[in-house]
Amino acid sequence: MSMPVHVADARTPMGAEIYEALLSRILVSDLGPGDRLTIDALAREFGVSQTPVREALHRLDAEGIVVRNHLAGYRVGPTLTRDEFEDLVEVRLLLEPAAARRGAERMSPEGVRELVTLADEMSRLDREREESPDRYARYSVADGRFHDTVAAGSGNDYLRSSLARLHPHVHLFRLSRSALVTADAIAEHQAIIDAIASRDPDAAAYAMRVHIETSARRFRSSFPKEST
Repeated sequence: MSMPVHVADARTPMGAEIYEALLSRILVSDLGPGDRLTIDALAREFGVSQTPVREALHRLDAEGIVVRNHLAGYRVGPTLTRDEFEDLVEVRLLLEPAAARRGAERMSPEGVRELVTLADEMSRLDREREESPDRYARYSVADGRFHDTVAAGSGNDYLRSSLARLHPHVHLFRLSRSALVTADAIAEHQAIIDAIASRDPDAAAYAMRVHIETSARRFRSSFPKEST
């Protein structure tokens, strides 16, 4: 049985650049829920053909960040509701610690080095907080790649594909632009890397669980406090 092709396998450099540019605008609320996106206008704005714009919008559509309307182009989709957020956290807690556990048992040395590279990239982007307007979008992309690399290292394509279909990182990063969202995650990522590199399945699963639960608390603060 053939396994699903991951979105990353079909990306082109120009399509990826436009994707990150549009994602950056959405994450900083330059483009908000309901705003219309047309292929012709974006192609003119970026000075490119329609092909990479279509690729970028298709990727955003697959992630649920934009919504395609029949004969009316695309619109920016809504952010997660509180219930959707809690459901997403619950599913991540079921799947990602298991992926980290298997990663500690099965990940190749090349996979571990990729985790280190991505963690270094996220640390650099966090330091560029005041210098790079699009760094939040690039951090979100790197964060997603980090978690996908852990899932890939599990050696279980069904597990990886299940996580990939959730697209959690772009949805979560729409909820908050607090510096703590990126800064506090640096040490948590390092704990995951250390456990996987040490081939300690229990520690890897625990480090991933702590990261997801702590991350959830950070993003949960973005929702209005419920009245008692």
